[in-house]
Amino acid sequence: MSKFFHPFVLPFLIGTVILFAVCAFKWYRWFKRFSSRQVNDILKNIFSFRFVHAVWEIISEGLLHKKISKKNLVLGYMHRSIALGWFLLIFMGAVEEHFCTAGHTPPWVAIFFRYFVHYPEMYCENAVVFAHIMDSILLYVLTGVTLAFIKSMYSRIVGMKKVTKLRTFDSFARFSLWFIFPLRLLAESCTAALYDNGGWLTQGIAGLFSPYIADLLQDPLWFMYSLSLGIFFFCMPFSRYMHILTEIPLIIFRRLGVQEGDKKSGYTMYELSACSRCGICIDNCPLNKELDKKTVQSVYFLRDIRYRRPKLITAEDCLMCGKCQVDCPVGIDLMSIRRQMRDRETLDNVGNYSYLNKYPGFNAIGRVGYFGGCMSHLTPGIPEAMKKIFEAAGQRYLYLDRDKTMCCGRPLYQQGFSKQAAELKLQNARRILNSGVKLLITSCPICYQSFVKEYRLPGVKVMHHSEYIASLIEDGRIKLSASQQKITYHDPCELGRGCGIYDAPRKVLQAGGILLPTPSERENSLCCGQNLGDTVLTWEEQSKIRDAALANLLQPNPDLVATACPMCKKAFVNAGDFPVKDIAEIIAEQL
Repeated sequence: MSKFFHPFVLPFLIGTVILFAVCAFKWYRWFKRFSSRQVNDILKNIFSFRFVHAVWEIISEGLLHKKISKKNLVLGYMHRSIALGWFLLIFMGAVEEHFCTAGHTPPWVAIFFRYFVHYPEMYCENAVVFAHIMDSILLYVLTGVTLAFIKSMYSRIVGMKKVTKLRTFDSFARFSLWFIFPLRLLAESCTAALYDNGGWLTQGIAGLFSPYIADLLQDPLWFMYSLSLGIFFFCMPFSRYMHILTEIPLIIFRRLGVQEGDKKSGYTMYELSACSRCGICIDNCPLNKELDKKTVQSVYFLRDIRYRRPKLITAEDCLMCGKCQVDCPVGIDLMSIRRQMRDRETLDNVGNYSYLNKYPGFNAIGRVGYFGGCMSHLTPGIPEAMKKIFEAAGQRYLYLDRDKTMCCGRPLYQQGFSKQAAELKLQNARRILNSGVKLLITSCPICYQSFVKEYRLPGVKVMHHSEYIASLIEDGRIKLSASQQKITYHDPCELGRGCGIYDAPRKVLQAGGILLPTPSERENSLCCGQNLGDTVLTWEEQSKIRDAALANLLQPNPDLVATACPMCKKAFVNAGDFPVKDIAEIIAEQL
C-alpha cells in the first residue's frame, strides 16, 4: 500500500471527502423540505421510463451540452470540452489503472497514475495506447480551459456580449479549476522525462526538461496539482460550481414530475444550486438589450437568493417574458422562483365577488364556451371578430364573461398575490364547471396559460382562439377569400414561450395571407414590453422595449402586423399608425 502513497495526495483526498460530505448533507436537508406532492411524484415515476429519459438528459446536457451547442457552437464546445473531457479523464484513468497495474490499488492512483506506475508496459502491452489516449483527452480539456480564460477577458470570442460578474470566492474557485489541468500536464511531463512513460503530448514536452530539473520539479508539481484539485473540491459546494453535481439530481427530479410550487421548497434549493452562472440569460434579456440594465437578470437573481441576500427590486424588475428560461441550459424554472420571491402573503384581503352570485345560471349551448378575458374587453374588436367566426362556422356558444367578468388571476399570481389569485381561480372555475361547457376558448394568452396550467377543470378542453380557428380552417367549417397581403406575426410571450403554441397561429395566417419570417420569432420572439410582469419599469422604458419588438416585425416590410394577444396588439397600436390586428380580426375580414 505504501508503494501507492505519497503525502502530496492528501489535499486531493481531504477535498474529495469534504465535497461529498457537504453535498450529501445539503441534498438530504433539501429533500426533507420537499412537499408531499413532490415526494409522491418521485415515488410514482421512479420505476418508469421517465427515469431513463433523465439519465439520457444527464448525458446529453450535463456532459454533451447539446442545448448550448445548438445556440452557440463555440460556447458549447467550451463547456463540453471541460465537462466531458474531465469525465473522460476520470473514466479512462480508471480503465488505464485497472489494466496497467499488477493488482488492486487505492482509488487515487488513477488520478496520479504516471507518478505511481513508472513502467505500465510491464503489466499491459497496450500501455502506450492508454498514454496517448489520456494525453489527447487532456489536450481536449485544455482547449476548453483556454477558451474559458479568453472568455473571461473577451467574451465576444465565444459569442457572448456580457458575462456574469462573479463574487470573489467564485473567481477563486474558477482559478483553482483552471490550474488543475495545466498542472497535471506539467507534472506528467516531468515524470515522463524521468521514466519515459508519457503519451505523445507529455513525452513531447518531457524533452524540454533535463533529468535534473525534472527530478527537482516532479514532486512539487504533483503536489500543486493535488492542491489545486483539493481547493476546487472544497470550494465546489459553496460556489457556483455546485451546479456540476446538483444538476444530476435536479434533472432526475424534474423528469420524474417534480415542479415548483407557490412557496420556496427544497426543490427550489436544488434549482438555485444548479445555476452555473454561465450568463447566457443576460444577452437576450430585454432589460439588458434595450435598457442596458445589467444587474437584474436571472443569474444575479438566483445568486442573491442562494446566498441569502435577496433584493426585492431584482425580483420585481422583470418582464416575466420567459426569454431567460428558454435560454437557460439547465432548464431552471426561473419564472416560478420569481413569483415565490414576490410573495405578498401579508396582504390577506380578497375581493368581493358577490355581484357574480346574482348572475343568471348558465346553460351551455353546444358545449362551447368563450372567455374573452380582461384585455379582450379593452380591445373589443377581438371578441367581435370571434363572434363573426363562430357564426360563420355555425357554432353556438356561451359568452362566459360578456356582461359580468372577472380576471383569470394570473396577473395577480405573477405579482405574488397568491391568495387573491387563488380566490379568483376558485370563483372562475366554479362558473366554468357549472356552465357545463366541454370546450373553453379564450382570446387571451394570459388566460389560456392560467386555465391550462393553474386551474383544475376536469372534463373541459381549453383552446386558444388561434388553435380553434386553425381547426375550423382545417375542417373546412369556414371559408376564406383569397388575400395577397403580406403579414408578419408576433409570438406573444405567454402563448409562445409560455405554452409552446407557435404553429397554430402561423397556419391561420398562411390561410389569410402571405406570412413573412422575422429575424426574432418563435422562442426568440421579443417581448412587447407591456405584459404586466414588471411593476418597476416606467412607461418610457416599456416603450423602448415595445419599439424594438415592433422594429423586428416591420423589418421584412409587411402590409400588416399580426399578433394573437390583445395586450400585444394594444401595445403595438399605441406605437404608431402602422396597421396591427389580431389573427381573429384578420380572418373575420376574409370570411
